[in-house]
Amino acid sequence: MGKLVPTEGFEDGMDPGTERRRFIAAETAIPRQPHEKNPLWKDAGNITLLIVLYLLQGVPLGLSFGAVPFLLKSKLSFADIALFSLSSYPYSLKLLWSPIVDSVFFKAIGRRKSWIVPIQALTGTCLAVLGSRIDEIMKQEHLPVTMLAIVFTALVFLCATQDIAVDGWALTLLRDENKHFASTAQTIGLNTGYFLSFTVFLALNSSEFCNKYIRSVPATEGVLQLGSYLQFWGVMFLLCDAWLVCFKKEEIDHTEAIDEIKTVYQTIWKVCMMPHMKKFIGVLMVAKIGFIANEAVTPLKLLDKGLHKEDMALSVLIDFPFQILFGYYAAKWSSGAQPLRPWLYAFYGRLAFAVVGMLLVRAFPSGGVTSSYFFIVISATVLNSFTSTVQFVGMGSFFTKISDPLIGGTYMTLLNTLSNLGGTWPRFFVLEAVDHYTDAHCTVTEPESSVYPVCLTDTQKAHCKSLGGECIVRRDGYYIVGITSVIIGLLTLLLYVKPQIERLHRLPDRAWRLRKEKSEDDGVNGTGGRSEETEKLLGQ
Repeated sequence: MGKLVPTEGFEDGMDPGTERRRFIAAETAIPRQPHEKNPLWKDAGNITLLIVLYLLQGVPLGLSFGAVPFLLKSKLSFADIALFSLSSYPYSLKLLWSPIVDSVFFKAIGRRKSWIVPIQALTGTCLAVLGSRIDEIMKQEHLPVTMLAIVFTALVFLCATQDIAVDGWALTLLRDENKHFASTAQTIGLNTGYFLSFTVFLALNSSEFCNKYIRSVPATEGVLQLGSYLQFWGVMFLLCDAWLVCFKKEEIDHTEAIDEIKTVYQTIWKVCMMPHMKKFIGVLMVAKIGFIANEAVTPLKLLDKGLHKEDMALSVLIDFPFQILFGYYAAKWSSGAQPLRPWLYAFYGRLAFAVVGMLLVRAFPSGGVTSSYFFIVISATVLNSFTSTVQFVGMGSFFTKISDPLIGGTYMTLLNTLSNLGGTWPRFFVLEAVDHYTDAHCTVTEPESSVYPVCLTDTQKAHCKSLGGECIVRRDGYYIVGITSVIIGLLTLLLYVKPQIERLHRLPDRAWRLRKEKSEDDGVNGTGGRSEETEKLLGQ
């Protein structure tokens, strides 16, 4: 089944997409003496800082992509959830303003802090203000979906902008020998933020969980409401921002950068127009179609069937340490000359678990969740998490391997934006399609009307029951969309994705670098130092 945190758009689990960003290899920074040793402990403080910054980003992202859709599901249809899912788009479109973040800054403050400091202050303030009003909004019978989507889109936009700056800061914040720990810090930070905003929040927000494990006297609400949770993290953003201003000095960024914003956009266009980059972009755009229905819809369908929010939170709690462990081994497997080889193997696994997710929904016990069924759900979650993590880390390793240092963090942002967009653009259409192909109506007509009420949301089902009727599902669009997605995913893997990945693996790293302008040093062919063998491979 899909991971219970919708993470496409973050690659896997983080997904919106949930999702995953990597960093330029060690050679892109100032070279150090070969004999100089820099143990991990010398960068412990900076790695901790990266973890904290990524964790703070993960909190509002986890709410937007995970917890809030679950809270809304009882009152909204899949089509309404599709509208709210548009709030994840800024994370997949941040390439549009990443050159500005990479090039515009105040030298007195620092290249990255010029963006991180005001964004942290603005995000913290927004969370505090939203937290003072959100509880009243969530209690309304008819939720203002459009307004909620706009508010969370703004929060995601702020997090996406901060992510650009933090990714770039990691290039100079860590020593050459420890740069690979930047991706580890990102994985730990973002996953922890998601964990807190999804698992911990949903558990403490659930009255059933709190009455069973925390309270001695039952109550109708959980111990933690969305408003107070938002206000708490608003304060944390502001405290972290104050620490950055007062105690953290940014060192001079020695990485080569292009100062002219227009030139950066032109450079990005040149990167996208490289023949092999076009093929790679095609792979990124279609690679997640096969399991997007599983990642986006399966958790909501299980919730709709009767799986409690606290059960979902518990399954993610169990899965969380496995994600950290899987990330370590996935990094080792993806560290060779062909980092996408494990990614291809995990592709088959994610397609298989998309099928398992549909089977779990189909076999949901009519009498409620049993211990054996819940064990199967947890097992499927952990194993699917393994395949997702392998793909996330493998793709990130490939990004690190091929990135061109000419435009600093913008090259990495380009690659990660394209990867995130591949998981974001199908989500809206998948959620819309589920409602479109679902035929579920009440068995009685509305009073003084000949119309049979639809039964897509919990509110509509309760209305049907109040009329003395029963909701009958003649056709469930979830299975139609899910099966179609898996078939498309398998065909694209065999006919396009796998052949292209094998071709791209044969290219040397220098093939992904931009050609230098023709000069006397470049030779008569003007290939910017590329060998004839490389040119032949590019022409394939």
